[in-house]
Amino acid sequence: MEKYRVRSASGWTMLVFGVLAFLLGLLGLIRPELVLSILGFSVLDRTARAAGDYTLVFMIAASMASFNMGVYYILAAFTDLKQFFLWTVPFRIVTFTVFTITALTGLAPMRFILVGAWEGLGAVITGLALYFERPRTRRAG
Repeated sequence: MEKYRVRSASGWTMLVFGVLAFLLGLLGLIRPELVLSILGFSVLDRTARAAGDYTLVFMIAASMASFNMGVYYILAAFTDLKQFFLWTVPFRIVTFTVFTITALTGLAPMRFILVGAWEGLGAVITGLALYFERPRTRRAG
């Protein structure tokens, strides 16, 4: 059991992000309307939804992805998979960019920009932790 623990600052960043993603995913699986509300979207009663309105189905699918991603991040944190940590940084920057543009262009409510900010800040913090944890080489001379 000793080998399954968080060993680094970058691991802690992954664990925190993973737990949050897991919990928000779980919430979205149980109450997709609540997640829509938190993100600033209008929430219709289920009986008021038109035929062909798959908003809740999409929220459940996105929540399942968040749930799974949370588990991946938690497992990576406990096994110190630094290469995985590194791979997440540029993709979280892409996510930050897409979500921020989506909010700024009015496609999503401005509150949705918080999702982008969460991804961007997480990427920067993980990237900085990895940078400061990298092995240092001494120059000869």
